[in-house]
Amino acid sequence: MSEVSLAEWNRFLEQYPTAHILQTGEWGELKSAFGWEAIRVVDGDIGAQILFRKLPLGFTIAYMPKPLIDVLGSNSLWSEIDSLCIKKHALFLKIELDRWEQIEEDYFFDQATIKYLFRLVGLIESPQNIQPPRTIIVDIRGSEEDILAPMKQKCRYNIRLAEKKGVAVRPWDDIVGFYRMIQITGGRDGFGVHSLEYYRRAYELFHPTGICELLAAEFENKPLAALMVFARGKRAWYIYGASNDEERNRMPTYLLQWEAMRWAKARGCEEYDLWGVPDEDEETLEAQFENRNDGLWGVYRFKRGFGGELKRAAQAMDKIYNPLLYRLYLWHLAGRKGG
Repeated sequence: MSEVSLAEWNRFLEQYPTAHILQTGEWGELKSAFGWEAIRVVDGDIGAQILFRKLPLGFTIAYMPKPLIDVLGSNSLWSEIDSLCIKKHALFLKIELDRWEQIEEDYFFDQATIKYLFRLVGLIESPQNIQPPRTIIVDIRGSEEDILAPMKQKCRYNIRLAEKKGVAVRPWDDIVGFYRMIQITGGRDGFGVHSLEYYRRAYELFHPTGICELLAAEFENKPLAALMVFARGKRAWYIYGASNDEERNRMPTYLLQWEAMRWAKARGCEEYDLWGVPDEDEETLEAQFENRNDGLWGVYRFKRGFGGELKRAAQAMDKIYNPLLYRLYLWHLAGRKGG
């Protein structure tokens, strides 16, 4: 049982083709370039990548995004994780498990067992998630007709319209152009964006591995929209996307998503994660999406058209190492939300 290098970690993950993109060594390297430290620990056939972020006075926050589900069942690995978090002066460790709130039958542990394991290793439910908990998953198994059939009629129409109006989608490598575009999107839709260097580093880390592509939708060789799609094992994720304000009547974003799904399917993926919608139940979403523009509501209007299944990730869990400072952290967090 020990800390392992990036190369050793990626070799370890080869036995877990279903591991989440956020557990890849490349993701750890990306976050390490922007304020986090990635440490990977392995105990036999079980391991985890943990991110540490520095706080004032030498303290840290520890974060384990989407670890392998059987991490919960390894007491020896947990001893290593605890020792590492204490050594790093972590106030707490946050875990966002790679599982849905409604557990499916084929998970390694059932719901009752997972709750027992939570208690056994000292995890409590957290009031804060880092990744958007609710998303839409599109089933991309079967034929292209099978994938298109569940989509909203208007969405299918817009895909065909984009093709008829001369929009074409191709791989792209213009990170500066993508960044300019995402700045326009963030300003228009009211969400924060990363720096140019963040997107450049993400592309440099993931694209050479073959599990990431930057796609652009163009009209007469002019980019109108672009996205960065990731694929590993049977899953694909749409994580970063952007569009400018030109030629929007040509519906480039619809064709772009469709081509990203086709790209993922060609790599053996069976599901496509649209990555983030408002954290509300389906009834609320459907009742309010036409009248809401704040937060992720605008993207929900777009994403719902692709006919996927609304799912919510299991609530994040925290393991507390410094109870007093943990409470102060939650108080600070609540104040930011209230402001």
